[in-house]
Amino acid sequence: MAGPQGPAMKDVAARAGVALGTVSNVLNRPQLVSERTRRKVLDAIDELGFVPNESARQLAGVASRTVAFVMFDMSNPFFTDVAQGAQAAADAAGLSLYLCNSGEDATRQNAYLDVLEQQRVEGVLITPVDARDPRIRSLRDRGTPVVVVARGLDLGFSAVAVDDVLGGELAVTHLLDIGHRDIAFVGRARDFQHVTDRLAGAKRAIAQRDAGPLTVLETHRTDVAEGRRAGERLAGIPASRRPTAVFCANDLLALGLLQQAVRLGLRVPEDVAIVGYDDIDFAEAATVPLTTVSQPRDLLGRTAVELLLEQRRADSRDREVVFEPELVVRDSTRIRTRTS
Repeated sequence: MAGPQGPAMKDVAARAGVALGTVSNVLNRPQLVSERTRRKVLDAIDELGFVPNESARQLAGVASRTVAFVMFDMSNPFFTDVAQGAQAAADAAGLSLYLCNSGEDATRQNAYLDVLEQQRVEGVLITPVDARDPRIRSLRDRGTPVVVVARGLDLGFSAVAVDDVLGGELAVTHLLDIGHRDIAFVGRARDFQHVTDRLAGAKRAIAQRDAGPLTVLETHRTDVAEGRRAGERLAGIPASRRPTAVFCANDLLALGLLQQAVRLGLRVPEDVAIVGYDDIDFAEAATVPLTTVSQPRDLLGRTAVELLLEQRRADSRDREVVFEPELVVRDSTRIRTRTS
């Protein structure tokens, strides 16, 4: 008879007519059990309503059936879209997905990694504040598979990303093609590799056209509020020296800049053209629909989980998957009359 806490493994074993260790193998190492025996045990589990004790599994040294995604900024819809793709792939693999928000804070990020390691998650997806943080490597070296998402290639991890240098080049080449020569870049390039790469691509486009120089407006974060502050700085530049176009490191910065520029009397795109990055849903829905560089957000999440599952194989090797971005042109940029 089941105890007050519900049926136990020994009850399942008795119902199925197998040893207790066989039930444990079905739950933890099903490949060791014949299909006929496994079905008997699973039928007994269904009949009794048995729920495995996850805490006991972890105390016994068995990894949980969960993976985690430590996101860079949960307030940015880009990362929640990536998480939806990861969730779909995790569901298909019979895994649960934990979502953790570092909020661009390395200390908070590493506190999450400590907890996840203690919980013996099967793997961690992470968009790191700093991809070279030794805490991430130590997590992997102690046996927890790690996949870096959306940045941090060539660091010795499995990784999935978009070619951000190409993305930056696409954005600024578009602005040059429609006649702009005085262009600004808005973003936090000092600390974040993905922003640094987008800036590098922007500079490459400028150099190829012998245009410029590129004005860089450094921000402290990568959110809408920082975009508004950048808009104030831009509007404060005398019209004769003000850049006529801006490439922002992500759509949140671009939307904040667009909002503040319009509030301060600048017309978009007549006085300033704006290009963002990510193609979040809000980009198309803005008062002036935003030209942006699109990333395959859902596919990034799905592929990251697939790479994580690959690492569970004994013969697995680290692998990097890089997608190409695409330019999406909307009303925030417009062809200008070329000047000689």
